Amino acid sequence: MSTAVPDPAAAGRVLTLTVNPTVDICWDVGHLVDIGKNRARVRSVAGGGGGINVARGVARLGGRATAVHTAGRETGCRLNRLLDEEGIDHIAVDIDGETREALVLFETESHRSHHIVPPGPRLDDHEGRRCLDVLGQAIGTSRYVVASGSLPGGLPDDFYAAVARRVKAAGARLVLDTSGPALRQGLGEGVFLFRCNRTEAAELLGRTVRSFDDALAVNEQLLATGAAEIAVTTIGDLGALCSTRYGHTELHAPPLPGELLSDAGAGDSMVAALTVRLAAGADPVSACALGVAVAAASVLTPGTEPFDRGVAESLRSDVGMKFRTRS
Repeated sequence: MSTAVPDPAAAGRVLTLTVNPTVDICWDVGHLVDIGKNRARVRSVAGGGGGINVARGVARLGGRATAVHTAGRETGCRLNRLLDEEGIDHIAVDIDGETREALVLFETESHRSHHIVPPGPRLDDHEGRRCLDVLGQAIGTSRYVVASGSLPGGLPDDFYAAVARRVKAAGARLVLDTSGPALRQGLGEGVFLFRCNRTEAAELLGRTVRSFDDALAVNEQLLATGAAEIAVTTIGDLGALCSTRYGHTELHAPPLPGELLSDAGAGDSMVAALTVRLAAGADPVSACALGVAVAAASVLTPGTEPFDRGVAESLRSDVGMKFRTRS
């Protein structure tokens, strides 16, 4: 394992793809009641969706990222404006449908978060091909491309497989983080790194994933079939398992220095840390260790608010590791 600390600022640009982005609106409420009005305060409004969240996390960790995303109608215009105001470099692909809005309700009394996400617009074949063309043109010298988030209605299940082919043709590496039928189709093409949570891992394994042993079974399947060169399965508050051809490394989550407030965006934050470190030349295990620390820092913030970089870096030394060789 490398002991040098890679410099994200010296790394190449990371390109991300979000075909079903959101405008995330976070409201604070004291306590939700069934009868009468629930008075709320707007905590934040920001562009969101898998790849956009990853691009934000990459920038927060000192790296460079460009987000390719769809944008449609009034909400799409608002999304573009929010990303411009935040300083996130992005390329919008115009679509006919209305970009979706997502709502996060944070109960300040109970410290519980409720993430409400609609399915989003339908894209037609022409819009899907346009997304692929824009992505192919934008890759340039980027060595890492992150495709993250759900597919909107109308796109075929093999859309991420087509993304994988475009990325390979450009000589770049694909990091995939998705779910549902698109997951299996994308993996069928083979990707550089695949990150999944317990729910997505259970889809692949055919049974509940609760432990590092369960995660090992998932990751070994991914490696053995050539679906991914690196497999990362997260196991909630236990941490994550990072697997390569050399073996499997358990990464135990650090103790939280505060209360868990929301897990919205924790996975995207982890992928951001993974990718920015890999792009800077780190080995997969140390990159994943930072990812576990960043995910832990992410759950300490309410709603979809970004993680605190200082907190994430302070938690990195508390991530425990245990290596297993492949049988």
